Order: sequence, then structure tokens, then C-alpha cells
Amino acid sequence: MSFPVAGHALAANSDPWFTWSYVRNNADALGAAFTEHVTLTALTMLFAALLAVPLGVLAYKARWLTAPILALSGVLYTVPSLALFALLAPFLGLTMTTVLVGLVMYALLIIVRGTLTGLRQVPEEVRDAARGMGYGGMRMLTRIELPLAMPSILTGLRIAAVSTVALVTVGAVLGKGGLGGLILSGFRNNLYKPQILTATVLCVALALVCDVLLAWAGRLLTPWTKGARA
Repeated sequence: MSFPVAGHALAANSDPWFTWSYVRNNADALGAAFTEHVTLTALTMLFAALLAVPLGVLAYKARWLTAPILALSGVLYTVPSLALFALLAPFLGLTMTTVLVGLVMYALLIIVRGTLTGLRQVPEEVRDAARGMGYGGMRMLTRIELPLAMPSILTGLRIAAVSTVALVTVGAVLGKGGLGGLILSGFRNNLYKPQILTATVLCVALALVCDVLLAWAGRLLTPWTKGARA
């Protein structure tokens, strides 16, 4: 998606870093970019969680798969974003799907590690007590282990969400970078400072909101940790 810039012929050095007139004149462009950024972030977190949490559980239950799962997700995480998009583009095209697949790959390692760490931290005496009460493997996982691992899983989700907000901007090279498109076009348009700063501030604000919302969700989902936090 390309975002129009209001007609400005000011030299780069004479532009202020922020003007309300830019926000007013480009409200539609800012709204479209912000919506695309939120959509990419939300879809990435949804698909990454659906893939990574089961992978983390599998790595915990099947110990012989722990190293391969962590190694594969680690390799995907270390591939530079531009190189990854270049590798995916011939197969998926210059589309939002390409950006989304790349972002999900980057989020996998963080969430897998958070899930695996949380499951490993469940006290053994708790498992022993559950076994004594007749809990089997699946019931133990869903009723005991996953709930107790939830704080670590949510920490992984928070880190992945914030990093995803930042990485979405790189998708601007494919024309699907949300606020990154405005930042990039601002640099291309004679270093148009109001556009660059406004888009950057919105990006940072989105990252903070994601972090706060996930922290709030964590408190709702893990009420038994309130005493520990206090």
C-alpha cells in the first residue's frame, strides 16, 4: 500500500519535526497506515501463537524433538528480514502474505521458548500431587501445566508483539509495511520530517499499547500471581 503525502515543497532543513497541519491534512493516510500496521501485528500474533504454543508443548513432551524445534525456529529468527522477504517473494509474490509469513517466522522462537520455559518451571511436587489425584497426561497438561506456565507464555507473547510492531515497518520495502510505508516515503520525499516523526510516534505508541494490553490480559488470566507480584 502506498500512502500519499500532502504537497509540500519545503526544503528538508526548514521542515519542523511536527506540525498539526500535517496530521489534519493526512488523517486518511495515517489512518490507513495505522490500520494496516495493527492488522499485520494482530494476524502475526494469532498465527504465531497457534503454531508456537503447540510446538513448545511438543518440545516439552517429546524431549528428543526439543533441540530440532529450537534449532529450526532459531535459524528462522537469525535470517535478516530483507533477505527473508527476498526468499519468500518468488513464491508468495509482493503481497501482504509474504510479509505475514516472514513476521510469523520471527515470532516463533520467542513464543516457543516462553512456552517451553514455563512448562519446565512447573514444580515437580505439583505434578506429583496431580498424579496422586488421578490426573493423566492430557488432563495434567491442560489443567495443571499450561495454567502454571501461562505467565512465561504471556511474557513471550509480549516480547513477540513488541518486536513484531517494529518488524512490520520493514514490510514497507514490499509496499505492505503499515506505518513503515510512511516513514520510508518520508525519507524519500526530501526528508519530510513531520511525516517521519508522526509515523514513528504512532509506531512506538502501538508497541506500548500492545505491551500494556497483554500485561493486563496476563493479570486476568493468572490471578493467582497477584500475591507474588505484590
